[in-house]
Amino acid sequence: MSSLPLLSLAIWVPIVSALLVLATGDDRRAGLARVLALAGAVAGLAATVPLWIGFDVRSGAFQFLELSPWVPAFNINYHLGIDGISLLLILLNAFTTVLVVLAGWRVIERRVAQYMAAFLLMSGLMNGVFSAMDAVLFYVFFEATLIPMFIVIGVWGGPNRVYAAVKFFLYTLLGSLLMLVALIYLFLSSGGSFSLLDWYQTPIPMHAQLLVFGAFFMAFAVKIPMWPVHTWLPDAHVEAPTGGSVVLAAIMLKLGGYGFLRFALPVVPDASAALSGVVIALSLVAVVYIGLVALVQTDMKKLIAYSSIAHMGFVTLGIFLFSNLGIQGAVIQMVSHGFVSGALFLCVGVLYDRVHSREISAYGGVANTMPVFAALFMLFAMANAGLPGTSGFVGEFMVIMAAVEENFWYAFLAATTLIFGAAYTLWMVKRVIFGEVGNAEVAALSDLTAREALILGVLAVAVLGMGLWPLPFTEVLDASVNELLGLVQSKLPAP
Repeated sequence: MSSLPLLSLAIWVPIVSALLVLATGDDRRAGLARVLALAGAVAGLAATVPLWIGFDVRSGAFQFLELSPWVPAFNINYHLGIDGISLLLILLNAFTTVLVVLAGWRVIERRVAQYMAAFLLMSGLMNGVFSAMDAVLFYVFFEATLIPMFIVIGVWGGPNRVYAAVKFFLYTLLGSLLMLVALIYLFLSSGGSFSLLDWYQTPIPMHAQLLVFGAFFMAFAVKIPMWPVHTWLPDAHVEAPTGGSVVLAAIMLKLGGYGFLRFALPVVPDASAALSGVVIALSLVAVVYIGLVALVQTDMKKLIAYSSIAHMGFVTLGIFLFSNLGIQGAVIQMVSHGFVSGALFLCVGVLYDRVHSREISAYGGVANTMPVFAALFMLFAMANAGLPGTSGFVGEFMVIMAAVEENFWYAFLAATTLIFGAAYTLWMVKRVIFGEVGNAEVAALSDLTAREALILGVLAVAVLGMGLWPLPFTEVLDASVNELLGLVQSKLPAP
């Protein structure tokens, strides 16, 4: 099984499917475009299943390696490989793409083929990011993901979609330009190699490490996004269509956390360790301050967007604690956030499709007319607040435990997210779901269709399954995280 180019299939099956969907033309063949898009998304998910089955959880080495010359003159190669961290994010990406295609099945009525193709293209490109072992290949995939998301927001977004799309594009592009300079420096320092495996063994002077880390930090902190470079995210979420918000929150934000794990820690470990206090401080500001900002939001999408920033603060906190428990917790948090935030944005989309408002004040008593939806929405809201038994609890608990081992006050401040998260989530749920029927529009609501129930039901199983039995996820991560930490510690000077 491993002799097949499985990673190439995971990348190129969705991309080729996107081209086939585009070939259906205009909206006169919208039905065919939808069917082809769903088939392509399912095929993309199927291409990732052998990766899960064939992955050796006992090994921390990169697996399913593929290597072919790409630009031999500059020693640039088509070099792919994954560890446990990459594997979970690739599976999350492929899984989410199927749900997004289904979610837009009836909602998107214009330029259907282009809409579906954009998400298939993003799926393939992001799998490329998660499996690239060559820095130039990583950079190409990393930057290329901006284009379909820019189009999705700019074409199918809300009234201020152009402003939000341009802001999203400029923030993320400018941050990445500094990373390109760092990649060129590392190429020269390693004797003319763009291979990450070579970079992991290349000694770099401390002053250069600090500059390289700064370049990586600008690229990845904007993508996560960390405070204070987070302001593009609420605008992008509010204006994006539902599918765009789901992919942005569930997958695209994870590119930043993945970048820190794949580049910053192993390539420039001294600088990462020296500046870890700064990153931890910014992470804790995100957890506490952004949690308070979420409390005053009146737009459901904006509230969930700010919630995402607070939760991603846990990711950077866990990564820069430099412990197995912290990094595993960070990756588990990324996967859980993909399930939970994706589900919450889909729930808001369900309401918006019926009432055409995201304002909390436009609802009230939805449980009276949509009981099945209300039950699922409540589950996802509780997962967002970190309720034990749901996926939202597992990653946060692991990071808090790792923080306790490092510094009690880190853990104390991080744990405030359980309070603030419950506060802003329950505030939203109380006003939207419970109480008397708020108005005539709510009274006329119909419960979930079979398609909507299928999408949200699958996510509910994922949230509960990961919360009640996280072992399959932590088992995949353990050896890979130990390998990463061993590499980092081997390059750090002796205490």
